[in-house]
Amino acid sequence: MTNFVPIFPLEIVVFPGEPLNLHIFEPQYKQLIRECIESKKPFGIPSVFDKKIGELGTLMEIVEVVKEYETGELDIRTRGLSVFRILEVIKEIPDKLYHGAIVNYPENTMEPGDTNISNLILSEVKRMYNLLNVQGKFPEGPDAVISYSIGHFVGLTKEQEYEMLGIFTEIQRLEYLRRHLNTILPVVQELEEIKARVQRNGHFRDLSIEGLEL
Repeated sequence: MTNFVPIFPLEIVVFPGEPLNLHIFEPQYKQLIRECIESKKPFGIPSVFDKKIGELGTLMEIVEVVKEYETGELDIRTRGLSVFRILEVIKEIPDKLYHGAIVNYPENTMEPGDTNISNLILSEVKRMYNLLNVQGKFPEGPDAVISYSIGHFVGLTKEQEYEMLGIFTEIQRLEYLRRHLNTILPVVQELEEIKARVQRNGHFRDLSIEGLEL
């Protein structure tokens, strides 16, 4: 399916199902969001790299208008719907301040992937969070799409998140995350060991070597 969507380019990657809170303050996006609210239609967030709009983005629905300011600014809650690919950017639209794009929607498997791999990945993520001593954010419910639910919380760069946005089966996204975790966990483990050595520094310790031959 191909259609036109108004676009709100940002230097972030948004995954399907992801909640995103936005403060709308620029004139072109105030117009865009108000029109989407009135027409009950979604808008697109294409990812921006080095001031250039990427080929991929995420269709967003407006879930709630939290606050309207006298200046016309808005606080809104949105949620990612689906990944799109830009076929053409429409820079000039009559009577509009914002840009748009002709997009299509790649077929994307959103069902949960292989349970064994999902469980393995969640176990490794929990291990990483324990090493870092941070509270984890994990998918809720058995039907969660694991890759999108934890994609922002496993140390991926923005470029890697964008790369994962271009993977359209859950099993391949899980394999992508598994390879990443295999790379990063030894580093986290090493940092944890360094932290432990630093904490021991200056403590009185019982150290000896029995049976040493001189």
